[in-house]
Amino acid sequence: MYQATAHNQKARLNQYLLKEILEATPQQLIIKLYDFAIVNCQRQNLEKTNLALQELINALRFDGEDVADVANGLLKLYLFCQEQMRKKNYNVVYKILTELRDTWLKALNSL
Repeated sequence: MYQATAHNQKARLNQYLLKEILEATPQQLIIKLYDFAIVNCQRQNLEKTNLALQELINALRFDGEDVADVANGLLKLYLFCQEQMRKKNYNVVYKILTELRDTWLKALNSL
């Protein structure tokens, strides 16, 4: 009985999460990626953290001088974080990701 109840609760949570993701703006999705990366960094999960970092890399835009400089800087940070995860320097990655997430939130809230 407990297993069926837990399964039903998980299915409801997955539906909620799917709805939330489908309705999110691109900016909100970036924050969700940061959240996912941060949580998995705290869990010391190399695979999931690097997966989130790769998605952040894939989201970078290099199509203008003004954004290309920022994108290149972020690319270097994301690659550095992936390397640090492989070296098990979780505190370094956590600090970088949380600071980047906070910066994104401040930027989005000022729009």
